[in-house]
Amino acid sequence: MSKKWYNLFVSVDEQSSRPEESEATPPPPSAAQAVADIARSVAPVGPPPSFATPVTNPTSFAEIYQAADIHPPAHGFTIEKVGDMLHSEHIRNLPREVKKSSVLVTLEAVGAPIQDVVQDAMKRAQALDTFESVQERALNQLEAQKSQENQEIQAEIDRVTAEQKARIQANSDTVAKEKERFFAWRLKKQEEEQKIADSVSYFVTENPIAGAHAAPPAPTPKPE
Repeated sequence: MSKKWYNLFVSVDEQSSRPEESEATPPPPSAAQAVADIARSVAPVGPPPSFATPVTNPTSFAEIYQAADIHPPAHGFTIEKVGDMLHSEHIRNLPREVKKSSVLVTLEAVGAPIQDVVQDAMKRAQALDTFESVQERALNQLEAQKSQENQEIQAEIDRVTAEQKARIQANSDTVAKEKERFFAWRLKKQEEEQKIADSVSYFVTENPIAGAHAAPPAPTPKPE
């Protein structure tokens, strides 16, 4: 194709505006009506695509289309290329109807049926929907898997926590039991010290038994 698409549009538009040709042929339908008729005539794109290769970069739509085995038509005019045409500096500021007409005239000039472009758009949209479903299913599976893992982790935490609490309680019980034994022994010790102090108090002025509450020594009888 030697001419740019916008040059083709200009040349075809100029030819279609000649008086002798316009008098011989009836005016074409509006661009909006043409696109509506075309959309109704486009055959369904078939079942959802299966992705033959994994998509390593989900943000790359080109990779998604390639994985879905979507290829440009032989004439090379895809919906993406038409989108570039609609936003090009040559017609992007024109009224909407004029932009539609421009694209239709250009496609007709290069022999690219608009049906192919619409079907290409439908295939790409279907591929995106399918890939969205694939990602959503993978997300749901991941969420279910991680939720199960979290439940198992929580169960393990609860088990370990219960075990550690049991150890803490056992340690506290051991200390309490040992304190009880020690205080009981201390009482017996005091009783024993009291016995010793009582016995030694008969022979000493000051009781050498520490902590004992011994009876004071018997007073020495006065001489008559």
